[in-house]
Amino acid sequence: MTDPEDREQQAEVTRRLLYFLNAPVVEYCRLRGVLPAPGGVRVAIRAGDDENGRDFLYEIPNDTVTPYYVPGLLRTVLRGPQLYSSSDVGEVMGVTLIRLRPEEISPDPESEQGRALTAVQALSGPGDDEDPFLIGFLMHGEGLLRLYVQRTDRPGIIGADIRLTEMPATALIASLPSLVEEEQYRQPAPDDPTAISSST
Repeated sequence: MTDPEDREQQAEVTRRLLYFLNAPVVEYCRLRGVLPAPGGVRVAIRAGDDENGRDFLYEIPNDTVTPYYVPGLLRTVLRGPQLYSSSDVGEVMGVTLIRLRPEEISPDPESEQGRALTAVQALSGPGDDEDPFLIGFLMHGEGLLRLYVQRTDRPGIIGADIRLTEMPATALIASLPSLVEEEQYRQPAPDDPTAISSST
């Protein structure tokens, strides 16, 4: 793998799938690994219980889908029987390899917990004078996530409420600094002793 874009895509898919080391992708299907492939990524899945399970590698080309959609694609193909042409099935390292065609698959929607995880992971890097520093979060209400953020150059904690259904994580990262800064979005937070004010 020499293409920098392929490397970045591989790394992003790996980060997005880390959650599934602790939780099944779908019932009876567990993540075993994420491997690089020429122009794509291969996701190793154990289907079935440990004694009677079988391993599969699902290959997803980089140029047809962004990393954000990979978990949804996997949920779709693992939930029910799928038909594959013989040219899409092979063997690698003694494991059945299935080459997916993402353009023919409707990704299964992400759960609320999955969207919250994506948002929190996207903001969990170190803050700086420009970007708020994520120091906590709370899921509350219907599809509402409160992010507790602090600027490195200012005192106080701000609780920023976001609706998980309204924006992808990339848009959230871009909009959070202005959401935290703009007075029009601020209101006192007497019901939340953790935050001095909240933004919605």
